[in-house]
Amino acid sequence: MGKEASGGSRSRFEMFSNIDEAAINRKLPKELLLRHSKILGDQLHIDAYGFRRDGRVVENISKRCGGFLRKLSLRGCLGVGDSALRIFAQNCRSIEVLSLNGCTKITDTEGCPLLEKLSISWCDQVSTDGLQVVARCCPGLRGLFLKGCTQVGDEALKHIGARCANLLTLNLQTCSQVTDEGLVAVCQGCPRLQALCVSGCSSLTDVVLNALGLNCPYLRILEVARCSHLTDVGFTTLARNCHELEKMDLEECVQITDATLIQLSIHCPRLQVLSLSHCELITDDGIRHLGSGPCAHDRLEVVELDNCPLITDASLEHLKVCHSLDRIELYDCQQITRAGIKRLRTHLPNIKVHAYFAPVTPPPSVGGSRQRFCRCCVLL
Repeated sequence: MGKEASGGSRSRFEMFSNIDEAAINRKLPKELLLRHSKILGDQLHIDAYGFRRDGRVVENISKRCGGFLRKLSLRGCLGVGDSALRIFAQNCRSIEVLSLNGCTKITDTEGCPLLEKLSISWCDQVSTDGLQVVARCCPGLRGLFLKGCTQVGDEALKHIGARCANLLTLNLQTCSQVTDEGLVAVCQGCPRLQALCVSGCSSLTDVVLNALGLNCPYLRILEVARCSHLTDVGFTTLARNCHELEKMDLEECVQITDATLIQLSIHCPRLQVLSLSHCELITDDGIRHLGSGPCAHDRLEVVELDNCPLITDASLEHLKVCHSLDRIELYDCQQITRAGIKRLRTHLPNIKVHAYFAPVTPPPSVGGSRQRFCRCCVLL
């Protein structure tokens, strides 16, 4: 997830430099003032990131652009509130991508019928009522980003599951009120789901992994970091049914063992990125299965094994056949040695290796005290 899809690229149009209408008139390209763009045809894409304090810019944009506006990013526009967004929704009925990241004044507002991507991450005043409206008014929604929306819970997700059958991407990172019940509703109602981030939703259990496996066969990205109740049982169901998985973040899924890696190695041939940081039960045997799986030779690009205390140089030997491996993270893997990394490099000369190595403690000084050395982070 993440990771968020909206608000990434800059607009092709010159950015505004003032908030009043006269300044906007001077700064907007002539094509926009005429409600037509020769560069993008009849579609206008605007990033208003610089307008952090005054919501009037949104009203003016909506009046000038009207139905020609397709994409708008208002990320970090702290002055934008419900009234400005209400006018915007009335004037820009053709909007398809809307980013409101960090617009903390936004609460619950009406949706737009053609909206496909909505990002309201960190808008912590948005509640179930607002998402119910979004679900009802935006049936074509394909991407929904709710990172840090602390009021969002299961009832909101039930509305999404019931109304947004075309949803492909859902980010619920740190939405701590979300439980199995809400996610099951999404899985059952959104069978085309391809990317799900629920990192930090600490109450989730294997029920969610089972629901994903049974309902969402096209899942490609799953981020479940810090979901400590998930186990091998749930990941077995997931792996056996979701063969399109490409990226998995399992950091701090502390109950998983080599059994999960065995299932992933057998059933997930497209796996490219796998984070197992702080999965302290993972051993060399699990990595051996991963290195012998179908993803190993031409797919696997990143493996993160930070704070996996049972991992030794043997794991590096198992990974040397992964010719696509670009990066491996080994922070605080006490049994990994420089010699092991050097041997890995003879097979993968371009690999980036991040590891901790503690200097050898020197003998006592004349005064009897011992000098302390900090562990050092090295890029090898």
